[in-house]
Amino acid sequence: MTKEVIIQKRKLFIESYGCAMNFADSEVVASIMNEVGIETTQHEMEADIIFINTCSIRDNAEQKIRHRLRHLRHNKKQNKNLTIGILGCMAERLKKQLLEEEKLVDIVAGPDSYRELPQLLQEVEGGHKAMNVILSLEETYAEIQPSRLNSNGVTAFISITRGCDNMCSFCVVPFTRGRERSRNPESIIEEARDLVEKGYKEVTLLGQNVDSYLWYGGGPRKDFDKLTDDEKKESVNFAALLEKVAQVDSNLRVRFSTSHPKDIHDQVLHVMKKYDNIAKHIHLPAQSGNSRILEKMNRTYTREWYINKYNRIKELIPECSVSCDIITGFCTETEDEHQDTLSLLRECPFEFSYMYYYSERPGTLAARKFEDDVPEDIKKRRLAEVIKIQHEIANKLNSTQVGKIHEVLIEMQSKKNENEWMGRNEQNIKVIFPKENFNMGQFVKVMIDRSTTTSLIGRGISLVKKEFN
Repeated sequence: MTKEVIIQKRKLFIESYGCAMNFADSEVVASIMNEVGIETTQHEMEADIIFINTCSIRDNAEQKIRHRLRHLRHNKKQNKNLTIGILGCMAERLKKQLLEEEKLVDIVAGPDSYRELPQLLQEVEGGHKAMNVILSLEETYAEIQPSRLNSNGVTAFISITRGCDNMCSFCVVPFTRGRERSRNPESIIEEARDLVEKGYKEVTLLGQNVDSYLWYGGGPRKDFDKLTDDEKKESVNFAALLEKVAQVDSNLRVRFSTSHPKDIHDQVLHVMKKYDNIAKHIHLPAQSGNSRILEKMNRTYTREWYINKYNRIKELIPECSVSCDIITGFCTETEDEHQDTLSLLRECPFEFSYMYYYSERPGTLAARKFEDDVPEDIKKRRLAEVIKIQHEIANKLNSTQVGKIHEVLIEMQSKKNENEWMGRNEQNIKVIFPKENFNMGQFVKVMIDRSTTTSLIGRGISLVKKEFN
């Protein structure tokens, strides 16, 4: 089967699950497929190729995707030419199981093999199943301009690193996405410039651990301390990259995610403070408030160290919001250690948090060496207590914004009211206000009249006039 035949016949529907990295990867996949003439569609039933880009971070995520794949298999009764592919972390983790044992898919492609998708499709057209899950030490898709899927034309992701070297004992990412490598900074700057030219108003720099970004000379390299003096002069670390992106256009709002507490240094904070167009928000996962559990998680910092880092952020950038990840019920966690997590929430008030109970992932260090010995009902009860306190804190923090004016970028129509806009302020908090004469993609000064746990509600006062370069 030639590429020309594929070009004439095929339409692609991509469905993404999990983290922002997966959604960004789907845009890379769409671009690769478009290059060989395969159009993307937003309608599942129009497609004769369906790719599911998957997440393996928790068991319930995998079960949801399995259910979805079983549903799609029934679609083949209506379209016998339908090709189903599974991409991303779950594809990397389960490999042959999905392809051969459960027979749910025709293609399995890991995060580093998306360039091979056209060839894998040809194998399927030839009557074979197809798989490529080889992880790479070099692949960053740097020169591929992503096709923005379901874009609002206002905000966009830019991937700056791939993979992760942190080896947290609970996390499957190093095994599904491979070793960390950084992307050429010039390709990142060029992508940001291209987005500005296309009218985008905000970019988010993405990586499993953006703060460990490092590029020197002709390639990616992480261990800054081992560079020679000349190499250090040539290198670009995350603070330098962040500054370069901020300088692309002074009116382009710049965000980044995610930061590992051990790697976000004062240099990054000083760059954030220096540039008004860098949003004042840091996602800083703690995972636990107890030092013994943190050590067992291999997080490489203590409770006290984390609190000092949080306080340093607030000291240098008082208006900066901080969000968090929390896991309850990790292996051997006691009730007293759970109380340490609750007290961390009070000592480091987070504007919002992503909160879960521990889900053992096969292949991780925790699964190999530790017993998952906290009963599920206790995990869930502890999670409920974490959620309750976090909601109380978020309510209190949001209520302090009533009567204040925030600069909000309009991203979409409110899901609850077609007569209202939804945007986010610098601190990454959702702001809802009446549409009136404002339009998508505009920066608006909004007076906050009331608040909820997750949002600020107000009224637009005036446009913030910005002239993009």
